Amino acid sequence: MEPKTIVLDEIDLQIMRILQKNAKLTTKELADAVHLTPTPVFERQKRLERHGYIRKYMAVLDPEKLNQGLLVFCKVKLKQINHELADAFARRIQRIPEVTECYNTSGQYDYLLKVRAANMKQYQEFVLNKLGDIENLSSLESIFVMSEVKNIHGINVC
Repeated sequence: MEPKTIVLDEIDLQIMRILQKNAKLTTKELADAVHLTPTPVFERQKRLERHGYIRKYMAVLDPEKLNQGLLVFCKVKLKQINHELADAFARRIQRIPEVTECYNTSGQYDYLLKVRAANMKQYQEFVLNKLGDIENLSSLESIFVMSEVKNIHGINVC
């Protein structure tokens, strides 16, 4: 049985940096990039996956081309919060496709939602018909994104 945590070396970090930029690389291309043969690189990659360092592989889609160009950050405050209400809110949010990310936060608001919509009308319908149906909702504040300055779709691998 493998330990729950593993020691990462520079090659592991390099593999993760490279895969964040292009997860479509073949094992051979990845091996060439880190100057190893394919077999140890394949084994390292599988180990990183098993231990949860690499959670999944995905394509980054263009929201404009898919008619989801309006990006809104929605700050949500609930009337009351406890484990049961927080779990119920989280389950509800999981079922709403317009919400692409949801964070439980500290401060004035309880949650920060990242919402995609085609336009302002569709966002208004989302607020009225989906968020508006949540009984425990106290207030919300919408922040409309005018332009995206940086989005690397990854983390800084040190």
